[in-house]
Amino acid sequence: MNVEPIEGTLFVVAAPSGAGKSTLVNALLEREPAISLSVSHTTRPPRAGELYGRHYYFVERAEFEREIAEGIFLEHAEVHGNLYGTSRITVQGLLSQGRDVLLEIDWQGAEQIRRAKPDCVSVFILPPSRTELERRLRGRGSDSVEVIERRLRNSRGEIAHAHEFDYILINDVFDQALADLQAIVRAVRQRSAPQWRRHEGLIAELLADDA
Repeated sequence: MNVEPIEGTLFVVAAPSGAGKSTLVNALLEREPAISLSVSHTTRPPRAGELYGRHYYFVERAEFEREIAEGIFLEHAEVHGNLYGTSRITVQGLLSQGRDVLLEIDWQGAEQIRRAKPDCVSVFILPPSRTELERRLRGRGSDSVEVIERRLRNSRGEIAHAHEFDYILINDVFDQALADLQAIVRAVRQRSAPQWRRHEGLIAELLADDA
């Protein structure tokens, strides 16, 4: 008998630029290979070392706007002057196969995802201080002074939405923040409803009348 897979969980991770979101997410994916990272589309030009299809799908603004009109995206937003979006078909296809999916997006996209998928699990990552946030942004060496200043200004508005998320993590000591993020993932996987379906055979055995 073919058993339909239990739909996977959609994890949403957001943060202001410089909080260390991508580094945490990449480390989590190494520890939790059962999670699939959804690769976003963006009109932002690639940074040094970024690859098409691995880090982002880099597209022209006209193409992105056409995809918005066609309803391609589960969520999309303009962030720091660039457009970002998540493919609806890709995410739903993975979830339907029973795969957990992680979206690394901004608060605007997270807001749209919560409306479309109320059962998603959302996490907001904060830096330990404003001084450290600025140090990390300037230390990346990949953005102009103007871009860094804009990201710092925008961070206040982004952080103001942190309370809307299910969880808030402070990325001060990296290993601790990673352990906390992994703990959230593992706790979510033990939730009652999916566990009940996952272990129906065991539960039936435990409930069976011995007589």
